Amino acid sequence: MTQATARHILVASEEQCQALKAEIENGRDFAEVAREHSQCPSGQQGGELGSFGPGQMVPEFDKVVFSADLNQVQGPVKTQFGYHLLEVTSRG
Repeated sequence: MTQATARHILVASEEQCQALKAEIENGRDFAEVAREHSQCPSGQQGGELGSFGPGQMVPEFDKVVFSADLNQVQGPVKTQFGYHLLEVTSRG
């Protein structure tokens, strides 16, 4: 079964998500932004979610994680939890 590793940042608004994405694209470290802004406990680990397979995350998350290019910030992705920036770090 395919496994992926990813990290994410969870925030309450699409506007904040877009602003943080711009900061990262302008050179800010993803993990640093996650520690400062993510509302998910994973933020303390720089947004690291570890390894997981299809169906272990909400469908909106899965769709991006198992199709997006590696090491590129994706989002905002809206889920029941809020708005996410995602970065797929490996898949195989």
